Amino acid sequence: MPLDDYRGIVGNAVLDDLRRIAKPLSRRILRNVNSTAVGGGVAEILNRLVPLFRELGIDARWDVIRGGDPFYGVTKKMHNALHGAPVEFTEKDREIYWQTQEENLKTMDLGGDYLLIHDPQPAGLIRRKDGARQRWVWRCHVDVSAPNPAVWGFLKTLVEKYDASVFSAPAFAQDLSIRQMLVAPSIDPLSDKNKDLAPEFIRSVLDRFQISQDKPIVTQVSRFDYLKDPLGVIDVYRRVKPHIDCQLLLVGGSAADDPEGAQVLSEVRNRAEGDPDIHVLELPPHQPP
Repeated sequence: MPLDDYRGIVGNAVLDDLRRIAKPLSRRILRNVNSTAVGGGVAEILNRLVPLFRELGIDARWDVIRGGDPFYGVTKKMHNALHGAPVEFTEKDREIYWQTQEENLKTMDLGGDYLLIHDPQPAGLIRRKDGARQRWVWRCHVDVSAPNPAVWGFLKTLVEKYDASVFSAPAFAQDLSIRQMLVAPSIDPLSDKNKDLAPEFIRSVLDRFQISQDKPIVTQVSRFDYLKDPLGVIDVYRRVKPHIDCQLLLVGGSAADDPEGAQVLSEVRNRAEGDPDIHVLELPPHQPP
């Protein structure tokens, strides 16, 4: 999406400011590293931002750390623990984490002026930091306000090796010895999910999935993840159902770095079984309805 397409939303002054701010960074390399190219919020953010950075003259790049099922099992455990889940983070988990970091350090191109490392999965790549020539920033997309102490203690020792960190809200952060910055949650007003839909298109989608247009619809759209609590949504729907004859749509997908997704989806389908007014729709990444 070209930058000028946003002119009618943010105005000329904002676009002029962006170009002015970006000018000193012309031809500098900004390398992003995360854990998946599709599925999940980070991939969605980078998919939109990287082209915009390039249009502003910044050499923005995007790389994905690679790992096997054991690694993603460990990082999913870390993800849940950072939200406060009481997990056991073992020495074997640490070994798996560091083995994958070392394997990626052997093959990844981590050259660049600025490296923006997203979330815990690639945080250990900081071992490659090239002295004062580079600036490494850790971008946290999760709420670490009340983390599992063992997992946060492990991660904090890595994060404090970075030059700076970025959080989504002050309440989501922890005290660190490095500089902390804020990038507030935001949306892309021009993405497909934020566009108004024509009534005839809405009707065609409802017809396609055999969803009644005569009953109120309760909807949750998210990854199938325990933290999104789709089972709790079903329980709430069943408390409302005797009072309002409604139907429930649970719409979501999975991310390549989330090994729990299939298990959560299976539990959701089991909980919904026998109720024709609960519709569970699995949408692969980037597939339109």
